[in-house]
Amino acid sequence: MAQSLYFYGRRILFLGAHPDDIELGCGALIHHIAPKTELMCVTLSDNQKNPDLPNLPAEHFESMSVLGVPREKVILGQFETRRFQDSRQEILEFMVQLNHDFRPDIVFVHTRADIHQDHGTVTSEALRAFRGTTVLGFDVIRSSYGFFPSFLVEVSEADIEAKVAALAKYKTYQNKYYFDPALTRAIFTRNGAIAERPYAEGFDILRIVSAFGCMHE
Repeated sequence: MAQSLYFYGRRILFLGAHPDDIELGCGALIHHIAPKTELMCVTLSDNQKNPDLPNLPAEHFESMSVLGVPREKVILGQFETRRFQDSRQEILEFMVQLNHDFRPDIVFVHTRADIHQDHGTVTSEALRAFRGTTVLGFDVIRSSYGFFPSFLVEVSEADIEAKVAALAKYKTYQNKYYFDPALTRAIFTRNGAIAERPYAEGFDILRIVSAFGCMHE
């Protein structure tokens, strides 16, 4: 097995459009790194304009708790679902303030391969707001077309179990195919095969900002 490239950030920001996006795209990674670094998980819409989704905020907080993210590190915004394109400037200003307050070393956001209008807006504005910062894209399988993971992070069986358990907190979506544990596991196995590891969570590279260094004995 080849050696792994180790990456590190003191503060890691996860940005999603809707409750469940971050968990679907990054759940195992979050569980893997939550004890090791400072996280912030920010979802821009709570989806509460939809009367059929009253339980989503509570389910989101429960899901994040399973992944090891403290309640104070989970933010739910008030932007209107499916109307993000009409609020681009406000979303940009929201993210600029977030950057000022949190100063993340790495940002995870929706892949550019995602065709959902809200997801695309979040990614475009994040690349503007977090200039000079590494930005990686995660996959929400129901709305991504042409996504291929070019940044693969090895995760453990425990991380996978945590992601499955976190997604199970979404009783609202229990019948959705993309919450099926079998599909979740299949994706980890496939990404692991690409990485020549047992399991991996996959991302694409939107921007890498780095410096090369050598270890000296």
